[in-house]
This record gives sequence, C-alpha cells and structure tokens, in this order.
Amino acid sequence: MTVQPPDPARPPGIRISDADRERAAERLHQALAEGRITVQELEDRLSAVYAAKYEADLVPPLIDLPGGQIAARPTAVPVPAANAEPVVLRAGMSTIKRTGAWSVPPKLRVQTGMGSVVLDFVEADNPHPVVEVELELGAGSAKLIVPDEATANVDGVVATMGSVKSKLPSTPRAGAPHFIVTGRAAMGSVTVRKRFRWGG
Repeated sequence: MTVQPPDPARPPGIRISDADRERAAERLHQALAEGRITVQELEDRLSAVYAAKYEADLVPPLIDLPGGQIAARPTAVPVPAANAEPVVLRAGMSTIKRTGAWSVPPKLRVQTGMGSVVLDFVEADNPHPVVEVELELGAGSAKLIVPDEATANVDGVVATMGSVKSKLPSTPRAGAPHFIVTGRAAMGSVTVRKRFRWGG
C-alpha cells in the first residue's frame, strides 16, 4: 500500500500520541483476524502507523476499514462557569434536601449550623459540565449523590474536626459531569458518592 505524504499546502494538524498509534495498530491486527487485509498489507500499514506524526497520517492506513479512523482529538476538560452567581441554600438546624428532577445551578452555596444537607444529582436537570458546591457546615453533615459517570474534587474542603469522604475520581473526564466541592466543615461530615444499588 502506498501512503501519500501530507499536503505541504495544508497545516499538518494535531500531533498524535503513542496511545493513538497503538489504537490504530490494534485496529489493523483486528482487520487481519477478520480477513480484511493480508499479512503483507498489515506490515505495510503498521509501518505507516508507527511512522505517523499527525492525525492526518493515520487516515490512509485505516481509511478502507469499517470504523477504523482513529481521530486524535484533544480531551475537552470541563471549565467552571466564570461569572455565575451562586444559589444560596441556608438552614440552621433543619434539613436541606434536593432530590428528583430539580434544576441544578452552576454554583451552589450551602450554609447550615447543625442541620443536614442532601443534594441528589442523579435525576436532576444538570446542563452544566462543572458544578461548584461551596459548603459552610457547623456540626451538620452534607451528602452529595452524583451520577455513576461523574467525577468530584473535594480537595478544597477544610475539615476542622469533621470528615471528608469521596471515592470518586478527582480528575474531570470529557462528557462527564464534574463537581468541585469547597468550603469548610467545622464538626460535620462531607460525603460524595454514587447512589447505592441493591442486588436482587
């Protein structure tokens, strides 16, 4: 197979990574196993793949294979809303609870003395890639229940005598909602988790 060099009149485009080359090579090996290409074609195309530097270089070796185009796209990292004013929820000793199909603002500020806070985002209407939650807790607790694919960063929460728990990935992922939790918990607890699912 003859691989045409990139057109010098056009910008070369996005540089690819080793992971992109490995995905392209894996697709070629799969094509060999499916009987779509021969061993010689595999060798020729692998040479082109491992010599590739730009996204456009991966197109010729894969262009005639179903679902074979490997696009090296930069990962879109969610960005917080810059100028949005936070929606403030206040409770002294009572309970703040948001569940079901409620509308999520890009920024929330929750203030409570001895009360508890439950924010369930699983069924909520959340169009924002990033939701910022600022907590001001006395002796109360805050529980954030997020969708399965969500990520959350709780590094900005200062717990004096309280606790902060999250088992979610802290690094945002493209296409998944990301929660940034900040603030303080004097004697209270902060928990960020997915919804529990019971077997049976």
